[in-house]
Amino acid sequence: MPQHTLPRPICGHCDGFPTVAITTGIRTPTGQRQTITANCPACRGTGHTTPAARAHTRIGA
Repeated sequence: MPQHTLPRPICGHCDGFPTVAITTGIRTPTGQRQTITANCPACRGTGHTTPAARAHTRIGA
């Protein structure tokens, strides 16, 4: 019987697009645009967030 894994929540900061290419405005000698890549700092380039750990609260004294 197959096991199903629950889908991980998508990162709210990057909406699932964790890595982007940004043009620098400079062209290479071959005429192509020079780009750099940037990763989402919240999910570290995975596109997913880990669910927050449950906080243990003490009830009573």
